[in-house]
Amino acid sequence: MSDLVLALVAYVIGSLPTGVVMGWLAGIDVRSVGSGNIGATNVARAAGRTAGLITLIVDVGKGVAAVALARALGTSSLAVPAAALAAPLGHVFSVFLRFSGGKGVATGLGSCLALAPSAMVPPTLTFAAAFAVTRIVSVASLAAAWTTPVSMALAGAERPTVVVAVLIAVVITVRHQDNIRRLRAGTEPRFGKRLGPPQARL
Repeated sequence: MSDLVLALVAYVIGSLPTGVVMGWLAGIDVRSVGSGNIGATNVARAAGRTAGLITLIVDVGKGVAAVALARALGTSSLAVPAAALAAPLGHVFSVFLRFSGGKGVATGLGSCLALAPSAMVPPTLTFAAAFAVTRIVSVASLAAAWTTPVSMALAGAERPTVVVAVLIAVVITVRHQDNIRRLRAGTEPRFGKRLGPPQARL
C-alpha cells in the first residue's frame, strides 16, 4: 500500500467522530452543549463520565491504530510520521462532520504514544500535575502537548518523529484559541462544571 493511501486511511480513521456517536447514543448532540467540542471533556460534561472515558479511549486508539497500520504496511521512512500526523488532523477536520471536529488532543496523544512510548512519560506527568493544580483540562492539554516534542528530542527520537510532535502541538494550540482567550479572561471552566449551550457563552 502506498504511503499516500496510508496517510488517507489514517486521516479517515482519525475522522471517526467518537464523541458525536457517544452523544447520539445518550440522546444528545454534544456539539450543541457546553463548549460544543466533540472531545472527551465535553462529552463527559454532556453525556456523563463513562461516555467521556469511552470517547477518550477510542480517540487515543485512533492515533495508535493509524501508526500501527503505517508500520505494518508502509513503504518508506515517512509512512509512519505521515500517518501519525494525518490521524489527529482527521479528528480536527473530520470528513464525516464537514471538515469540522475536535481539538486533536487524544488522537494526537495516541499517535505520539505509538511513535515513542517511552518518551510519553514526562508529558503524561506534566498533564497530571497541571490538571491537579488547575483542574482545567485545556491548561493540562497544552502543557502536555508542548512537553511531548521536548521529551521525544531528549529521548533521542528521530527528527521526523519530533517534527510530527511539534506539528501536533501547533494544531492543538491553534484549536485551543478560544480556551486561551477564556484563560486570559479568567472564565475558563474547571473540570466537572456543567456548561450551557455554546451560544450562551459567546
